[in-house]
Amino acid sequence: MATKSPSRNPVPPFTARFVFTVDGIEIGAFTEVSGLSVQMDTEDLVEGGNNGFVHKLPKQLKWPNLVLKRGITNSNVLFEWFQKCSGDGLEKAGDKLSRKHGAIALHDATGKVVRKWEFTDAFPVKWTGPKFASNGKDLATEELEVVHCGFKAS
Repeated sequence: MATKSPSRNPVPPFTARFVFTVDGIEIGAFTEVSGLSVQMDTEDLVEGGNNGFVHKLPKQLKWPNLVLKRGITNSNVLFEWFQKCSGDGLEKAGDKLSRKHGAIALHDATGKVVRKWEFTDAFPVKWTGPKFASNGKDLATEELEVVHCGFKAS
């Protein structure tokens, strides 16, 4: 009699089911997220008399901006966060940028969180609205780009 492996999930998570939160406030569900990556810079150290290789020493980490895309909704939470961090919103805050903590949670088909990426010291740097064309049949979308100082997976 065969038994199921406890580490195998019979229903794999789909990448289109995730939710973005900032300081515990749900910003919304998105159809696309990019930028969940990290790269470590290295410094070359050439050792005199060693012609076989060059030592690679670790340096700082580089975290690309997160880019979140979704269809336009009737919620203004996303755009309001951007407005608080720029222009008049930033001026009203005494030109003090309020960096936030957030998370991107991947859900399975039942709605259970499969994996979560928590990021720190984030603020939005770009918002792009829909492109309008009288003959267009594309979905009206919005895009938010967020800078941050790193994330951890949980």
